[in-house]
Amino acid sequence: MTTQSPDRAYLYLLVATLFFGSNVVAGKLSVGEMSPMAIVMLRWVIAAACLAFIARRALLAEWRVLLGRWPYMLAMGGVGFTVFNVMFYASAHTTSAINMAIIQGATPIVVLLISGALLGIWPPALQWLGASITVLGVVVAASHGSLDILLELSFNRGDILMIAASVIYAVYTVGLRWRPQVTPLVFIAGLAFAALLTSIPLAIGEAALGQFQWPTLKGWALLLFIGLFPSLLCQLLYLRSVELIGAARAGVFYNLVPIFGIVLSVAVAHEPLRPYAIVAIALVIGGIAVSEIRKRARA
Repeated sequence: MTTQSPDRAYLYLLVATLFFGSNVVAGKLSVGEMSPMAIVMLRWVIAAACLAFIARRALLAEWRVLLGRWPYMLAMGGVGFTVFNVMFYASAHTTSAINMAIIQGATPIVVLLISGALLGIWPPALQWLGASITVLGVVVAASHGSLDILLELSFNRGDILMIAASVIYAVYTVGLRWRPQVTPLVFIAGLAFAALLTSIPLAIGEAALGQFQWPTLKGWALLLFIGLFPSLLCQLLYLRSVELIGAARAGVFYNLVPIFGIVLSVAVAHEPLRPYAIVAIALVIGGIAVSEIRKRARA
């Protein structure tokens, strides 16, 4: 990843979004193999240990900057990495991996809406149209394409958790605006340590309720994958891509996450591709495309 060629960024982004999408399938396959808080806590044990080794020199040089912003780092790691993943893996118990992927695909639009609410930066009319189309796609996914479910407001609990998780991750994304001035690798390492610290009390609470489950043999294999790829490698690849081509161009590739998630759900988890899912995919991707027209025109 030491190359300075901008063209290499596109390969990095394809691999990064593939691993982001694979996290949906890994979360679904982990059901019954370990409890949600076991995944959340132990994935950050693996990622933090690896980052402590990889970024050890940079951490020694910049740790004082992180320490000076510890409330921010703890909040961001707790919200973006811990609470998001708690809801993400909990949703896997009661909804399909395909629905998780579709709903997660609405995150970029939610970011636009939260930016407007918190920062007063409201998107233009074209982006509002894109946001509306994407939200419609999320509603179709969450209601499983059933008008009866919409009328009764009886969405699947997992779908609601996943929608909440996407909103939380959007808040985290907007919060990156105020990140400390350290290298990206050190910043990710700080967030990983913060996520580990904030996940420990939740794991203790899960154990107190008698619901904590240590990973099975298959669970440890899944956990190793989650800790090394969705938690670590894809973050490094994404950060390197942003350095090579900029955040705006790299951010567009996040829209590939639901596509990879759905393809892997069908291919690996053997979930059926139902008609409502195809409609929801079209709405989410179409809404994102509409919202990007103005950005691309300016670029």
